[in-house]
Amino acid sequence: MITRRAKPSWTKLWHLWTVIVPRRSITGKLVRGRVWRRHDGHKWLYKRFCEFDAPKR
Repeated sequence: MITRRAKPSWTKLWHLWTVIVPRRSITGKLVRGRVWRRHDGHKWLYKRFCEFDAPKR
């Protein structure tokens, strides 16, 4: 029987991460942005972070 090791609890947590892509945009600035990131025990997983403006009252 094959058994799997239990993953640490921190592998289930997503956190916001600012990334800088080592290339230049049309304006000559570095490309950067924010993503959701977590580690699954073997590699880093990334998800798109979509910002939105809260409705003004």
